[in-house]
Parts: sequence; structure tokens; C-alpha cells
Amino acid sequence: MRAQYIDAVLEVVDLIPVGAVLAYGDIAVLLNDGGPRQVGAVMSRYGSAVAWWRVIRAGGQPPACHDARALKHYRQEGTALRPARTPGDQETWRVDIAAARWQPTDQEFVLLDRIRDGLTARTAAAADTPGATMSAPHDGVVS
Repeated sequence: MRAQYIDAVLEVVDLIPVGAVLAYGDIAVLLNDGGPRQVGAVMSRYGSAVAWWRVIRAGGQPPACHDARALKHYRQEGTALRPARTPGDQETWRVDIAAARWQPTDQEFVLLDRIRDGLTARTAAAADTPGATMSAPHDGVVS
């Protein structure tokens, strides 16, 4: 995975405010690069350094296998939740993505544009560098 892409995804996640969320695909759209699976791969491997619980699946589910930990964060931050029913009629919950999805301000879109444009520039520069690596750990990230 490109180090530039990892950095860009984590920078976007850092901008998501308390109580708000984005779906994996939302981040890919903002970066105009990759898709939900690529963003998910970044979050799975490097997301512990950021507010990982603010990046959810499109249906409002928290990151896989992190329901209980994520729920604590959502309650602390006042993230909008809604009840959901599983096929076994067991009461569960989901993030109310319609209410909690981050709607960036014009000023925040300027920052997002800089991240996207920086990703494009860094990717182009790396492609022009002989022997450029396509995989690198993110500085300061604890796995």
C-alpha cells in the first residue's frame, strides 16, 4: 500500500469531529482515490493512531469486531445511534449515519482539498522516483 495513501486516509480521519462519522467509502470519495476496501485496509492496519471508531460501514455498523469498544466511544461523544434488529430478533444498535455523517464546512473542505491534492502530488512524485516503494509503515503508528 502506498505510504502517501495511508497518510492521506489518516489525515482525513483526524479531521472528523467528535460525535461525527464517515463511511469508508466517504473517505475514498473525498480523496478521489481507492474505495471502501482500501480505506478499510488502512484503518485495519494503521487506524489505532486515530479515532478509528469514527469510520464506519455504510450501513452504520462500527468496524468489524469492535462493537463494544466503539459503543463506549459513541456514547462518550454523543454520536447519534439507532436500534436495529438482527435476523434472530436480538436487539442491536447502529450509528444513525444520516444524523451523524460529518458535513464539512467550507473551511474544512479547503483542508480536505489540500489533503487530496497533496496525495495526488505525492503519488506522482513517488511514481517518478526510481526504486520508489509501494509499501511503508506510517510514522508513529502503533499496531
